Amino acid sequence: MKYPEFFDKVESIELYDELSEFLGAIENGIIEITYLDCVKLAGHSCPTVAGAYIATIVALRELFKTELPSRSNITVELKNPKDEGVTGVIGTVVAYICGASDEGGFAGIGGKMSRRGLLHYNCNIEGDIKLTDNNTNRSINVSISTSLVPGNPDMMPLMQKALSGIATKEEIEKFRDMWQGRVEYMLTHNELWDKIAKIS
Repeated sequence: MKYPEFFDKVESIELYDELSEFLGAIENGIIEITYLDCVKLAGHSCPTVAGAYIATIVALRELFKTELPSRSNITVELKNPKDEGVTGVIGTVVAYICGASDEGGFAGIGGKMSRRGLLHYNCNIEGDIKLTDNNTNRSINVSISTSLVPGNPDMMPLMQKALSGIATKEEIEKFRDMWQGRVEYMLTHNELWDKIAKIS
């Protein structure tokens, strides 16, 4: 499987997953989630997926400090409705990392390790996303601003040509390079993360 090399340069996220440890899926329950994992989940790599990934890292750092985040013990709330704009995509990525699900999620074993009812949309919160550590009830609000890293102005005309089926092979490749170039800049310039994902 081939993908852009910069995917492997992006900082991964480490969490403790009690369910994975209990059922012997992951030794000691220490799970690592990468940007590539989120790309596979979403089916694409874009500023929205990158922004959600960055926002989750920033929020988890603030929420758990030096401790490992406890997966499936984190409630994820989003301000906007699920079907509004890119909210559903953001929610899917954040919930995947945090081990949160709606009413269709895993119900748990013996009243423990449930992932059900941890994901909510259309919530009255300060930021775009709110994460709550269910063990301490401490919460963090974070807002995403992908516009801080603008795309190449030549990118959208090339996208339109590609969508219309009139772009050459070279133009399609150029569009893809520009698209992923923006994503790469977001993900590999960690000094921008606190601005792309602002804690409130």
